[in-house]
Amino acid sequence: MVSRISTIWEDLTQPFLIYRGQEFSFKELLSVDSVDLSEVKKGDVVALIGDFDPVSLITLFRAIDKDAIVFPLTGSTTDRYPSLLDTALVDVVIQGDAMRRIPHNDRHELIDQLRATGHPGLIAMSTGTTGPPKAILHDLLRFLKRFETPRPAFRTINFLMLDHIGGLNTLFHTLYNRGVIIAPKGRTVEAILEACEESAVEVLPTTPTFLRMLLMSGAVPSKVPSTLRIVTYGTERMDQVTLDQLCQLLPEVEFRQTFGISELGVVRVKSKARNSLYMRIGGEGVETRVIDGVLHIRSESCMLGYLNAPSPFDAEGWYETKDVVEEDDDGYYKVTGRIGEVINVGGLKFMASEVEAVALQFPNISLVKAFGSNNPITGEHVELVVEPYAKPFDTQSFKDFMKSSMPPHMVPKRIVVGTVPVGDRFSKV
Repeated sequence: MVSRISTIWEDLTQPFLIYRGQEFSFKELLSVDSVDLSEVKKGDVVALIGDFDPVSLITLFRAIDKDAIVFPLTGSTTDRYPSLLDTALVDVVIQGDAMRRIPHNDRHELIDQLRATGHPGLIAMSTGTTGPPKAILHDLLRFLKRFETPRPAFRTINFLMLDHIGGLNTLFHTLYNRGVIIAPKGRTVEAILEACEESAVEVLPTTPTFLRMLLMSGAVPSKVPSTLRIVTYGTERMDQVTLDQLCQLLPEVEFRQTFGISELGVVRVKSKARNSLYMRIGGEGVETRVIDGVLHIRSESCMLGYLNAPSPFDAEGWYETKDVVEEDDDGYYKVTGRIGEVINVGGLKFMASEVEAVALQFPNISLVKAFGSNNPITGEHVELVVEPYAKPFDTQSFKDFMKSSMPPHMVPKRIVVGTVPVGDRFSKV
């Protein structure tokens, strides 16, 4: 991999990476001192704990060159390291300039199959939104094939982290297309905006939850640099209220939806318009269909399988995304929620997102989370967690607003004013 990428970058002296204010061309990145990988064997499962720092990146590239199966991790998952390393059958752990081998005799059929091909691999963990996180195994050569098609190069901030399929997508897209990666000092609103300003960032890949936090911070539009051209959002469903407000405040910025599933990689998506939640999903080797309102995808770059769960693919290779979608006459899809987010009140079914969309129209609300709760009479009723941007929050006025804005069966029976949990990947938990 290093020799191939070196060829792509051989005539350029521009930076590939900006880390803590220091610029590194790809050639300079190759000269960074990193851990000695001489003891890493072909087919070893290598857990790499790091971020988008020079040492972690060059270690990642060199481990791939040794045909290892790389398993990127970050500091935010420290408490889960023992179980993660065990699930992925890790042979070697690398953090900074330290490396240790974990002796074990455990085997897995899928890992053995990948080793037999001689290809490098990638292990990523699912978010665990529908149960315990699953260890996803990719053939890395197949995963990287989609990046061989030339695309536009930009100065992109890597908001999504090294252990996130979206973060890896940004990394490899930039690497193969001779762009610039900017690693922020932190992932707060203030740190991201500071990095965007200092490094003339053009593309911000992020999540709807972070965009909502950005919007409520009051930093839009005054603190958003004029260099920002594109904001991409994914990993969870965006709400129309937030998108409309952002489009109005940042008229020169293009907002694009992404659609990434760790099991399939990040597929090509085209938003119908900058202020539309409808998108066309496809690209090379990708097929879609809708069954009973649920999106299914078949992709040539799909994973080999789970290391700790049965295969989710049917006999023909289709994957049920569990995303409930609407399809318009032009073949564009809009995700309205997940299968598990359907609320059934006395036989009347609706999505939790429909309740959330109404709630976000009320002033002084940062984040909301709606869900169904058991009810002995109607089967379920709606409960809502509301996180205000500032206190005091007028709870009674909010209750009156909800009652006047939706049918009775959708009105929350219980409203909690508190904190909406946000995970380390900046998505609502």
